[in-house]
Amino acid sequence: MNPIKVIQIGMGPLGQKTVKYLLERENIELVGAVDVNPELIGEDVAKVAGCDPIGVLIQASLDDDICAKADCAILTTVSTMEAITPQILDVVSRGVSVVSTCEELFYPWDESPGLAKAIDSAAKENQVAVVGTGINPGFLMDTLPSFLTAVCQSVESVKVSRYQNAAFRRLPFQKKIGAGQTHEAFAELVTQKRIRHVGLTESVQLIANSLGWKLSRTEDIIQPVIAEEAVASSEISIAAGGIAGVQQLSLI
Repeated sequence: MNPIKVIQIGMGPLGQKTVKYLLERENIELVGAVDVNPELIGEDVAKVAGCDPIGVLIQASLDDDICAKADCAILTTVSTMEAITPQILDVVSRGVSVVSTCEELFYPWDESPGLAKAIDSAAKENQVAVVGTGINPGFLMDTLPSFLTAVCQSVESVKVSRYQNAAFRRLPFQKKIGAGQTHEAFAELVTQKRIRHVGLTESVQLIANSLGWKLSRTEDIIQPVIAEEAVASSEISIAAGGIAGVQQLSLI
């Protein structure tokens, strides 16, 4: 088989990890990279990811030359449908398929039907595919439970729980769950939807769809996790009584 030729778009912490994995795969060839950070433009994409240089330099934007080489673009840029849609439309208009880690893209049909339809129509018009994927959402709390319930004759309820120590995660993720915030700032950021498990609602909606359930509503309950003792990661130190993370329940 010929290798799948890929453009990596977004070279933040997640994009850098993605590049490392891409370079390990013999059936994938990295042919381009894009990032808006002026400090990264012109740098070798593999070197930025901590690997040996491969001669592929990071560009400030897509162009027709780089897209002509590619089968697929991997977008590791933003988390919301509103922000990702223009980026996806730009890529698919150039005849390149998209795989994205955007959480809300995983199952956008209920929360963002207009944007989902726009992406779907553009993909069909340009004969390419658009896929939202990841570990969570994308597998652990949605696809896997859907597969497991497929062997059941009837299902009355589904409960999925996820616990993780974010001290080992990248700094943007730690900030996304409110680690180190004051109680006042945490409450305000929850109101702005800047602290939450992005994609949890979409995971619930996919499970419901797979089971044939019609949802009248979904509800997210978001509360801070309080540190019982002082804790620290390589990036953030939190005193006892401070906010160490977020607890989110998504109910139907």
